[in-house]
Amino acid sequence: MAERTVLCFGDSNTYGSVPGELGGRFARDVRWPGVLARELGEGWHVVEEGLPGRTTVFDDPLSPYRRGADYLPPCLASHSPLDAVVIFLGTNDLKARLAAGASDIVAGVGVLAQTVLDSGSGPGGEAPRVLLLGLPRLGAPLGPEFSGAEQKAAELPRYLAREAGMVGAEHLDLADVVAYSPLDGFHLDAAAHAAVGEAVARRTVAMF
Repeated sequence: MAERTVLCFGDSNTYGSVPGELGGRFARDVRWPGVLARELGEGWHVVEEGLPGRTTVFDDPLSPYRRGADYLPPCLASHSPLDAVVIFLGTNDLKARLAAGASDIVAGVGVLAQTVLDSGSGPGGEAPRVLLLGLPRLGAPLGPEFSGAEQKAAELPRYLAREAGMVGAEHLDLADVVAYSPLDGFHLDAAAHAAVGEAVARRTVAMF
């Protein structure tokens, strides 16, 4: 079997930011894409594309150049051919200053999924398979930056299931798997990275 390539496209939780530690980053083998690579084993190549502050389609006036919709097309072209793309975004979209509702956040995820499916960046110019990750359960405490996030986060799973069905993508709700760290409420700790990587590996294998 030819080597399969999986792109992990996300924010600081794909980058591996350490909860409650400004500028801290987990080691490659601790971050969930590294766990995914280990679990998948030989015959698979995992590409990390995590950027702290990345949103789906929203412009953040306090954190420019973070729109996933802008970077995804050249990213797909750079790493093609891709067998699968895992999209783990939406946490930053919960920020109060972006004023995005749950349905808008998931619609943004859907825009990215459709970009992948229309890209021709899979083997032979076909579409890569797409796996959408629903957000882990929010931790506590969340500061004023995330005012109202709990209610929106609670609504995300039902919208994500519907959006995945509409665009023809797989989805995995991480709220059923893990929670964000209580140290800051919106980053994965080391144990959670392991749980996410293992869950994504199981689903990725099942997709093929």
